[in-house]
Amino acid sequence: MPDATPEPEYKTPADSRVRLCMIMNPEHANALGNIHGGEIMKLVDEAGALAAMRHARAIVVTVVVDSMTFMEPVYVGNLVTIEAEVTYVGHTSIETRVRVTAEDPITGTMTMTNTAFVVYVSLDRATGRPHPVPPLVATTPEEQARMDAARDRQAYRKLQRVRDSK
Repeated sequence: MPDATPEPEYKTPADSRVRLCMIMNPEHANALGNIHGGEIMKLVDEAGALAAMRHARAIVVTVVVDSMTFMEPVYVGNLVTIEAEVTYVGHTSIETRVRVTAEDPITGTMTMTNTAFVVYVSLDRATGRPHPVPPLVATTPEEQARMDAARDRQAYRKLQRVRDSK
């Protein structure tokens, strides 16, 4: 069996990108036919975690759902697409940006429904302790802008933690 290709010293957002698609059924909805926010949150966390695992090549755990904005409802029968990518890495932490769209497969109408930023920590499988992750490198000006904004969010999170611990 050939040796596995070695992991690069750094990774790009494209290396971690994930797309999940799922049809929304009645079991995902309330009595009005709107998909429960918790169902969407679960899918967002799964997509974000997969992107973080692709980046770290390790188990990750959710630390923070920094923001979850619900802009439009999702309905029974919609095809939901969740796209996630890594936007920031620290020593062991990974932020992902997750976007959710809903498509009416009959009309083709697409609606941006949610965005979220979710932070994970990479864990060493043997010890269960935080595990270092590869650096993230932008390849486009848009990726660099997202990384800069993520760096600011991370600095704000750290400031909040210090303030909240007092």
